[in-house]
Amino acid sequence: MKTLFRITCGLIVAYFACAAVAQTSGPELQTVIPEADNSTFKYTLMLSAYTYHFNPKPTHKRVWMAGVEREHPNAKLDGVVLFTNSFGQPSIYVYPFGGVYKSIFGIDKLSFKWTGGLIYGYKGEFKDEIANYKGIAPAIVPALTYEFKGGWSAQVNLLGAAAAQFQLNVPLN
Repeated sequence: MKTLFRITCGLIVAYFACAAVAQTSGPELQTVIPEADNSTFKYTLMLSAYTYHFNPKPTHKRVWMAGVEREHPNAKLDGVVLFTNSFGQPSIYVYPFGGVYKSIFGIDKLSFKWTGGLIYGYKGEFKDEIANYKGIAPAIVPALTYEFKGGWSAQVNLLGAAAAQFQLNVPLN
């Protein structure tokens, strides 16, 4: 458990370091991308208690997920997600990269999202369930989101060829 705590802390520090580096752009980029204060960021709490596996296995367990996502004024996304993977192992997904495309297919409340980062947590007998090195694996997660009143939204994440995750997003600001 100490190793998971250390790696989680390291990934969170790396996440914030990437965000800090992204905000300290060179002078040529500062004229294109104006500095934004934190009030212009949109923060979202993400929760999920159901993941549908396309090929269920007897070793699969219920997946629980909670995370925080930040949407930048230029529609970029970053965030951190804590979850139990399909085998009940505590895991983390840190994504310093992502984007949101709103009003797709001419539907104002429908958005496409993608995120990219690192997952940690597939270890032991399940280490080969995803391609990883010592429990750390790259990941890209595409998603469709439908927004309701008050900024709340429902989201479906495609987790590779393995599963679809259904998620509720709650605005924090």
